[in-house]
Amino acid sequence: MAGLVPAIHVYENSRMASGYIYILTDRPNGTLYVGVTNDLLRRIGEHRAGVVKGFTKRYGLKRLVYFEQYDDIRTATQREHNMKHWSRTWKVPLILTGNPEWRDLFDELA
Repeated sequence: MAGLVPAIHVYENSRMASGYIYILTDRPNGTLYVGVTNDLLRRIGEHRAGVVKGFTKRYGLKRLVYFEQYDDIRTATQREHNMKHWSRTWKVPLILTGNPEWRDLFDELA
């Protein structure tokens, strides 16, 4: 196709990996963290093992209380960016809708 940069052409036609957004906390009604990944079990395992430096390690956020799955990582990334700008008063009801006990969902996935 004339005029298209090959890398862009391949990118547009390639199958994108699925993605997840997730919310971690340290306890019910505790500090919240929103993240995105293409492998939820691996990523939460990394958080739980403390190998991820930064906010989650500093505050001990290891409890998976919410997640959403998307067919396209780009959609998941956009959702994560949006949710990072949400206030706590929007995130907590989202968690409570599917997980009112704030149980660790990682145990159910593994």
